[in-house]
Amino acid sequence: MSQQSTAKKNFAKFDPIFHNRLVNMVVNRILKHGKKALAYRILYQSLKKMRQKTDKNPLLVLRQAVHKVTPKLIVKSKRVSGSTFPVPVEIKSKKGKVLAIRWLLGSSRKRYGRTMHFKLSYELMDAAREKGNAIRKKEETHKMAESNKAFAHYNR
Repeated sequence: MSQQSTAKKNFAKFDPIFHNRLVNMVVNRILKHGKKALAYRILYQSLKKMRQKTDKNPLLVLRQAVHKVTPKLIVKSKRVSGSTFPVPVEIKSKKGKVLAIRWLLGSSRKRYGRTMHFKLSYELMDAAREKGNAIRKKEETHKMAESNKAFAHYNR
């Protein structure tokens, strides 16, 4: 009889203002050097800027942006008999959401602009309109997975 137990799943906590798990996930990805208060301030200011620019609920825009950037397929390298093949793999929704948030933040950091909250708000608005670098990254990933469909049988 095995004495190992299964690990408990950790669910993302809610943020203090909007009581939303997605907001907390984004804050935890913005986080650098343990400065969580700064990460919260950056995100809340960008949500405020999005409300001013679009006159829509900023949580709805954030949810749309993450949903539109979330990939369905990714390419993983698989080693088969000495050769390495790029194999397209379907991913789960949680992993896709994490990738989408990472791509959104990475592309907003590379944007030209004044401050991080300014760049993040514009990147989120562009992603909700299906524009921007994060959307391009998703399309590039899907295109690569589509072109390597021939190696899908190695995914076992």
